[in-house]
Amino acid sequence: MKRKNIKNATIGIISSCILIYIFLNLFPYLKASKQEQIPIVRTSTDIQWSDTISNKASDCTSLSNMDREIERFMERWELRGMQIAISRNDSLLYTKGYGFADKEKNKPMEANSIMRIASSSKLITATAIMKLLENNKLKLSDKVFGKTGLLNDDRYTNAIEDIRIYDITVEDLLLHRGGFTLRAGDPMFNTHEIIKARNLAKAPTNEELIEIVLGRRLGFQPGSGHRYSNFGYMVLSKIIEKISGISYWDYVINNIMLPSGITGIKPATNYYEDRLPREAKYYSPDNELIEEYNGSGKMVNRCYGGANIHGLMGAGGWLASAADLSRFIASIDGDNKLKDIISANSVRRMTAYAEKENVCIGWTKVDSKGNWLRSGTLSSAHSLIQRFPNGECWVITMNTGVWRGYHFTGEMIRLIDRLRSKYASSLPRHNLF
Repeated sequence: MKRKNIKNATIGIISSCILIYIFLNLFPYLKASKQEQIPIVRTSTDIQWSDTISNKASDCTSLSNMDREIERFMERWELRGMQIAISRNDSLLYTKGYGFADKEKNKPMEANSIMRIASSSKLITATAIMKLLENNKLKLSDKVFGKTGLLNDDRYTNAIEDIRIYDITVEDLLLHRGGFTLRAGDPMFNTHEIIKARNLAKAPTNEELIEIVLGRRLGFQPGSGHRYSNFGYMVLSKIIEKISGISYWDYVINNIMLPSGITGIKPATNYYEDRLPREAKYYSPDNELIEEYNGSGKMVNRCYGGANIHGLMGAGGWLASAADLSRFIASIDGDNKLKDIISANSVRRMTAYAEKENVCIGWTKVDSKGNWLRSGTLSSAHSLIQRFPNGECWVITMNTGVWRGYHFTGEMIRLIDRLRSKYASSLPRHNLF
């Protein structure tokens, strides 16, 4: 080969190597630049995102007025701490904590702080039931009690006094149509009264509580009416345990949360000293001490020992951040940009609109336009989930109870309406999931 040709070939090889080197080193930056405009949806195996997410991830100058409006809302209602998470089409656009996770320790509320979500837990439980349905482990028409029921233990069957109890189905419990009323109080929140009335030495277990309630008359024929029932969703939790052979908590974590890429949603605790890492401190709307739920005779802060929050199980026993809940909704919304953990048919059944009586599976309310709402209220916390037909989902959680109780949900809805109308178009286009 001539010397000139050798020289040209060598130059060509060197030039090609340089181009390849430049391409390999610049490609990640070009890709990153593209990701700023096109959200990247991570797979469900990426389960550590909530461990590191912080308020800094949503620092955005264009939304500073929204931050101030949220702070004014908190000041008006004397909220110690609050979170908001906003997603669109399965991409988390914004999430931030405001105020304090623990005011006395001057610990700020972070985007990944967790707190009680109250009855928003029912949406998790309903999803778990639908998962069992899809796996042919139960039918919504299955009877709950009696010799042929799902909970056919002798202790339950022998306790039944009202034969209408044999007619209760899984679907009745999901839709709050089981016939249980609050005529004798809410059995999930008046255990200290049950202790006194029955001369018990300690608080009844959930199994004992079921026996006690089965010994009462129903308020109406199952399926013929509607009365909100925390007790009914606790019973659904026991059904999940019976069918799966493991604890309710383990079933939900292994079959709902982990497949959704969620590790931050945890079982609730009852006392301040038992709180979990990242769990916020709770504040009631007053400083009144009440009798401890377990009949000890002690007077306690109603947030810590006033009720058996852990014992609520699927009725109200979960802890989560607003971002965790946002990701959970992205996993059950029928939008597969982030893979759903239940089928499209299950999503439709859970969000079916009933014109005559607006009852639905897991959700508090759905309407004919495709708006879905789930709320939760405790003396120590409030939560609200709103998913809109355009794919937006707004979630609020807070560690402070408000004296208006469940009526406060209306104020939270109005806050979201105001924020959406002013700031939805200014939200970032990245994806924090």
